[in-house]
Amino acid sequence: MAEHVVEFGKDGRPVEPDGRLDAAAFHRNHAPISTVLLKFLAGKTGDVLEAGSGTGQHVVHFARHAPDITWWPSDTNEAHLNSIGAWLKHSGLPNIRPALRIDLSDPAWCHQMHDGRGPGKLLAVFCANVIHIAPWRVAEGLFAGAARYLRSDGRLFLYGPFKRDGKHTALSNAVFDTSLRSREPEWGVRDIGDVERLADGVGLVLLETVQMPANNLILVFGPSKKGDASA
Repeated sequence: MAEHVVEFGKDGRPVEPDGRLDAAAFHRNHAPISTVLLKFLAGKTGDVLEAGSGTGQHVVHFARHAPDITWWPSDTNEAHLNSIGAWLKHSGLPNIRPALRIDLSDPAWCHQMHDGRGPGKLLAVFCANVIHIAPWRVAEGLFAGAARYLRSDGRLFLYGPFKRDGKHTALSNAVFDTSLRSREPEWGVRDIGDVERLADGVGLVLLETVQMPANNLILVFGPSKKGDASA
């Protein structure tokens, strides 16, 4: 089933003295996600940004297995930013940059994307379990920023549960969706068609849909040939 919504550090899992948080979902999904992401990155170099890094465990795992890539974690939650910093220090990996404070509801993302302190044009953006636990404007900002900052050969990888043609792909996802909307009316499992239309509006196109364990998907988007996504 889809990942439960938890507040890291308050979900009963231990918090390390240095501030590192541990997400149970990481242990369940990092391997299948890595298979998809690292296949695309193989033999390439460049900057990859994780939008909504949470605890920071995913970006450390990816960086360890893709040492030729420069990784940029990001989040807007203070506790998450502290955990990301602690995981980066703990890992000792030289190819991870300090976390950016990115509010995805802002299409510009953050000042560092413009003032030379952030990454250059991005080889990829990876975003897991974000757009269904946030208002739709977060999805809009995610896609607007990805379209602006991706290289012409870049990709946006979007992981999570999705509906197809207005229908849930599993009963557990329908239950999860009801739970989300009962907590926050603006939250909810998104429909692939709605996400595709959002992408099309900013010059991105859905290139691949990858079935993942536990009724999740990875949607892979890239710049459309009919338009310049970097404009």
